[in-house]
Amino acid sequence: MTPFSLLDLAPIAEGASAADALANMSDLATRAEAWGYNRFWLAEHHNMPGIASAATAVLIAHVAAGTKRIRVGAGGIMLPNHAPLMVAEQFGTLATLHPDRIDLGLGRAPGTDMATARALRRGLDQGEGFPRDVQEVIAYLDTSQPDEKVRAIPGSGTRVPVWILGSSLYGAQLAAQLGLPYAFASHFAPAALDEALAVYRQTFRPSPHLEKPYFMLALNAFAAETDEEGLYLKTSMQQAFANLRTGRPGPLPRPVDKISERIDPAMLPAIDHALSCTAAGSPETVRRTIADFLERYRPDEVILTGQIHDHRARLRSFEITAEVMHGL
Repeated sequence: MTPFSLLDLAPIAEGASAADALANMSDLATRAEAWGYNRFWLAEHHNMPGIASAATAVLIAHVAAGTKRIRVGAGGIMLPNHAPLMVAEQFGTLATLHPDRIDLGLGRAPGTDMATARALRRGLDQGEGFPRDVQEVIAYLDTSQPDEKVRAIPGSGTRVPVWILGSSLYGAQLAAQLGLPYAFASHFAPAALDEALAVYRQTFRPSPHLEKPYFMLALNAFAAETDEEGLYLKTSMQQAFANLRTGRPGPLPRPVDKISERIDPAMLPAIDHALSCTAAGSPETVRRTIADFLERYRPDEVILTGQIHDHRARLRSFEITAEVMHGL
């Protein structure tokens, strides 16, 4: 069985609050552990009215404290927003509190707009220093030497697993060069998936962290009792994506019966292409779709996500998807 994990953004649904979103996140994490998910990751975004996972390390601590076995981590931390030492200290602290359960996925995008990026006091270097910063974080988490003047405490010696996240050839090349596991953001940016995966596997260099390539594929899942209901649930994410692309981010919209009446028909094909790595529908449809992705890409692991407005429907979707994955 291919290991399967879950990526959550703690969505703030239309008509709900950030407090509701965080309560739902905690509920989903405990259930994901019971359903057999391997990891529960949270993603860093800022100034997004529909996403409550801005303080990612804080939420990871909360989820890890409320669960027992599931790995918990960042998918990911947007490293240009942070000093490498502070990231190492935060995740070293998490790993000290929850040994062998913490993951650190690193991305080079700001996870927000440029005005907010400036408010975060990042250097606005467009990610040029990302490779250096990744290696600095890894060095802080490795075993320190007695003569080192700067150490991450806690952090040093925890060896928190570091992943590279990406949606382009850049991340694939860096992950391969450094010998790190690689997660591709195919759930919203699939255009370079095939080429990036080929580059990662063909140019991978074994390292002290990893002997051979380890690739995680991201898929959206909108599972329900029928195909019609699954496609109905998907319309919330389609609307949210359209709102973001037109500069109108907001809470996660309620699903609609006719998505073509809510999104400009000229924009809908681009939205559907961006969300093309998606399994939506009945358990059998979801099983068939995921099986096709597994056959094509042969991932070492799958991470599932899905912005669903109603929390009970979201729980049922991930429960069905877990059942499908166990069957595969």
